[in-house]
Amino acid sequence: MTFIYLHGFASSPASRKAQFFAGKLRERGVEVQVPHLEADGFRDLTVTGQLRAIEECARGQSVRLIGSSMGGYLAALYASLHPETERLVLLAPAFGFASRWRLRLGEEKFKEWRERGLIEMMHYGTGKPEAIGFGLIEDGMRYPAEPDFAQPALIFHGNGDEVVPVSFSEEFVRTRPNAQLTTMASGHELTEVMEEIWARSEEFLLSQ
Repeated sequence: MTFIYLHGFASSPASRKAQFFAGKLRERGVEVQVPHLEADGFRDLTVTGQLRAIEECARGQSVRLIGSSMGGYLAALYASLHPETERLVLLAPAFGFASRWRLRLGEEKFKEWRERGLIEMMHYGTGKPEAIGFGLIEDGMRYPAEPDFAQPALIFHGNGDEVVPVSFSEEFVRTRPNAQLTTMASGHELTEVMEEIWARSEEFLLSQ
């Protein structure tokens, strides 16, 4: 059994949440992989490329996934395509990832990104602005905004999240009895409630 933690957009395997959950699982004696989802580089980042990185890590084996923000969306998408995925824990999953960028950036900036092909964004993994291609959006629009997976899932979402509103997760679980949502007194990062999330998800993740 392999556990895989999937980091968020413009982040890295060294993120605080990645290290926290990987550390908790390793303390329990289980194998954890934390792949770098930007194997093709931030400039050429795509959903397809990130799925490929997860597939290379999983190697067709049974996996349990933890994903944060974009990593949560990718975990859901991977599970919908790979029935050997057993269960998921999603942290503020970025459902509607590609389609939300127009609203997030505003029409003018989104149009500039599309026309120029590149835009600079703060990369929290490197701590500096990095260029990223519009191919992320073009590729991302090929995939469903809300991946339809059948595996059991726990979703944790901050009720003060201004990046991915909690309403996205509320809408997702409304028609999916396999997914259970817990709202947290937090924003998007959830860093101050990680211990509480772990306490609520440990048994779910580790039970046979």
